[in-house]
Amino acid sequence: MVRRGAYGLRMISPPSSARTMLDSAEVAARHLADAVSAAGAVALAMFRTGDVSSWFKNNNSPVTEADIAVDRFLRERLMTLAPDYGWLSEETADSPDRLSRMRVWVVDPIDGTRAFMAGGEDWTVSAALVEAGRPIAAALFAPVTDELFVASAGGGARRNGQPIQAGTRAELDGAAISGPAQMVDHLAMRAGILRQPRVRSLALRITRVATAELDVALATGNAHDWDIAAADLLVQEAHGFLTGLDGRPLTYNATVPRHGVLVSAGRALHETALSAARGDTGSQP
Repeated sequence: MVRRGAYGLRMISPPSSARTMLDSAEVAARHLADAVSAAGAVALAMFRTGDVSSWFKNNNSPVTEADIAVDRFLRERLMTLAPDYGWLSEETADSPDRLSRMRVWVVDPIDGTRAFMAGGEDWTVSAALVEAGRPIAAALFAPVTDELFVASAGGGARRNGQPIQAGTRAELDGAAISGPAQMVDHLAMRAGILRQPRVRSLALRITRVATAELDVALATGNAHDWDIAAADLLVQEAHGFLTGLDGRPLTYNATVPRHGVLVSAGRALHETALSAARGDTGSQP
């Protein structure tokens, strides 16, 4: 059972016609909110046991049995809603079939697996619906802090049902910034910033810009679609930006779903932060 829906609504049962019901980005966002809330409850129960098996993938990235369990849960839930949509998840073998689909579910079962393994609170369940290369519906759930973020294209962004908005700061001096140490150091050389701890869930780090808890969120060039698609829409609908160093909106569901250096900030600060960050590269988001 889900604790709440995105807008205080009860859980919506899978419709008989997924295409008709999900044509609306707002309705799709509600389904995503229900799905990540339920999946987050699964992950949180495993997290609280303190005894979850883990191992490393070929790219030296950690994975736990909770990642796999949540991935299976979300795939069954979302693909039942819309069997003709594509699927892209960190914990599912990629298939070129998604490239021919106009709409694709993009999922990170647990974003911030290292935080999950360490008993931290900065891990999330992230899911988005991408259409023609851009997210149109998104939900992000942080189970430990009980925060549910939801956005739909043109419909705004909310946390636990309340509207959120990025900050209006226009200068880097005094800005609260989170990201990899080398990138934050680079900006610190140019301005008197307020260095914040690196939020280990990249999706949550970007979303903290959407709530104005951070002024700037940074990531090195190793983020994938599943890390950022939901957060991208959340910050966009909260009047902020997430871009690469070229300043352009990101495109999703490409052949290689990977991105370069990323900068997220409120609209008034983004160009300044982008200029300061140009030239930085790295390997861990």
